[in-house]
Amino acid sequence: MQQHDQVFSKVARRLIPFMVALYTVAFLDRVNIGFAGLTMNQDLSFSPEVFGWGAGIFFVGYFLFEVPSNVILTRVGARRWICRIMATWGVISAANAFVATPMEFYVLRFLLGLAEAGFAPGMIFYLSLWFPPALRARYAASYFIAIPMTNVIGGPVSGLLLELDGLLGLHGWQWLFLVEAMPALILAIAVFFYLPDGPRDAGWLTDSERATIESELARERSGGHEHVHGLWVALADARVLLLCAIYFFIVVGLYGITIWLPQIFQSMGFSNGATSLLVALPYALAAISMIAWGRHSDATGERVWHVALASLLAMFGFVLTAGVSAQAVVLVALMLVAVGVCATLAPFWAIPPTFLAGTAAAGGIALINAVGNLGGFAGPYVMGWAREETGSYTVGLAILAASMIVAAILVLALGRFRRLAFAS
Repeated sequence: MQQHDQVFSKVARRLIPFMVALYTVAFLDRVNIGFAGLTMNQDLSFSPEVFGWGAGIFFVGYFLFEVPSNVILTRVGARRWICRIMATWGVISAANAFVATPMEFYVLRFLLGLAEAGFAPGMIFYLSLWFPPALRARYAASYFIAIPMTNVIGGPVSGLLLELDGLLGLHGWQWLFLVEAMPALILAIAVFFYLPDGPRDAGWLTDSERATIESELARERSGGHEHVHGLWVALADARVLLLCAIYFFIVVGLYGITIWLPQIFQSMGFSNGATSLLVALPYALAAISMIAWGRHSDATGERVWHVALASLLAMFGFVLTAGVSAQAVVLVALMLVAVGVCATLAPFWAIPPTFLAGTAAAGGIALINAVGNLGGFAGPYVMGWAREETGSYTVGLAILAASMIVAAILVLALGRFRRLAFAS
């Protein structure tokens, strides 16, 4: 047992920090529009609805190419395909610095979604090639820590880049897009040389360590739980479709708040510099909490209630944010939102591999992520629409709260599928 733990700890030390770096860059390049909007909207005369539409249309392109991209990954390998994804999105992300009209904004955001499609589900599938179910939530939490860490690190960095306004004739938001696109291009090269396609390609593993990993994964496949293997069967599976709906409502809350949080703080009277630091606070707490919640989910072998309770915590935070005006209370409420939304992710993504395997896992996870991420269009757009129509964020926050309630109800309904082994 000690040797077993040492093998997976070795794999985690080798892969997880690198994967976190990749996902941090990916998440930053899709949400840095929230920080850019602090000055870009005024410079380009974009209304809240135009901004919300452009921020969200990323996920339409993402949706269209998600499943094909993940299927390609299983055929050509993670190393080549993730390299291609990162290089493409780095170029397009940098091009956002030169938008001048709403249509250019929409087109580039749409193309960015097409370019990045397949990255997140590809990495989730990649984890299933290395770690057995009993360890998946904790390592998924370690990987998904990139989401809150993007705001912890990216917030202050984006604030500093906005201060470069006027340098070489460029606006601060243009520098933001140009500078923050560079890590994707650099890491694309690193992926090609560093990321193995699977345990068999990892030269840093011994033969006995590879055998340990393969035997644990084989035990998962023969552990008495029925696994779906066919791609089309997986895409039509009722559990997959229900997971699509659950993730959609989670993502409505996730991106609805992430994209708009900088402007919410700005509307409270904070400067751009103070806003970039304040955004980091809720997500610093979320980073710690999601690791602890993922470990607890693994320790208990329970997934459904871990997703449901985290969703309800986020819902409470949204309601509190919408219903109070005191700045200190709003900050606490937004911390609850960040903790709750982020804590849903690790136990949620530990569920699909318990009944999907092989190409079915790649396609099923991609479908869940693709449909779910349409919530990344709905959330930001709803917030922008509500802001433009009512002059406040209250209605938008109430809609995000309702979305988290629906997510909690649906995941509890998923628990009624007795064939699904929620315990590891």
